[in-house]
Amino acid sequence: MKIIVTDDDRIVAMSLKTIISADKDAEVIAECHSGEEAVEMYDKYLPDILLMDIRMQGMTGLEAGEMILKKHPDAKILYLTTFADDEYILKAVRTGAKGYILKQDFQGIIPALQAVMNGQTVYGEKIMGRLPDIMYSRNGFSYDGADISEREQEIIELVAQGLSNKEISAQLYLSEGTVRNYISTILEKLSLRDRTQLAVFYYKNIK
Repeated sequence: MKIIVTDDDRIVAMSLKTIISADKDAEVIAECHSGEEAVEMYDKYLPDILLMDIRMQGMTGLEAGEMILKKHPDAKILYLTTFADDEYILKAVRTGAKGYILKQDFQGIIPALQAVMNGQTVYGEKIMGRLPDIMYSRNGFSYDGADISEREQEIIELVAQGLSNKEISAQLYLSEGTVRNYISTILEKLSLRDRTQLAVFYYKNIK
């Protein structure tokens, strides 16, 4: 996997490059030190993953990520930061980032990169545990208004509880393929990107 590392602290960027090089399947193809540079380098190299800090001089990592995802909707952006601020986490989820992990958990960097490369979203136990509280509010959302059936409501709730497609299929006596189709339809109806955003949506609008 080809990775671009972005951190305005050059020593940190160098350290990240060293950590990542321990994985024989990973290659840091560029090193950036600002949000502006990350946007430019992403267009130039089209990496598999962009590993990026959030709080930087000038354009923040969140702003850079939003710009990149508008142009490259399939971009895999993994945020690595010291700050577990609720506002940052919320913006990362809403912009479609594939993960948000803390620098303090340096041992989890390579596993997180591998997970994102395999199509998973990675927010770490501490972050995922806080998402319901961060997103919690009652906005009077109507399932009927969004054309969400009772079966789809059940699936949304089970996804929000963290169940896999296999676990949902067993609980609802459906095939895994049927569950996948339901989730794809739900995401399309609600204009969401993935399961993480669906879970966040549930806690924000329904729970």
